[in-house]
Amino acid sequence: MLATMSLGLVLLSVLCFFAIMIASGAGADMSSGIWPAVGITVYIAPPLAIVAFATVIIMTFVRRSRANKAE
Repeated sequence: MLATMSLGLVLLSVLCFFAIMIASGAGADMSSGIWPAVGITVYIAPPLAIVAFATVIIMTFVRRSRANKAE
């Protein structure tokens, strides 16, 4: 579930990036409406995705370590 969330955050960030590129090209006002939130998402989502993915990796290593000690 955490890995899926990480992938979802990366996809959301990419979609927001392309939305900003398209809207800027179309001449949209990026300082009003939902655009500030879309802009913030591009900056916040990738670090959160990296943290979530690192958590998945750490949890996997801990689980394997405990499983090997039990044998």
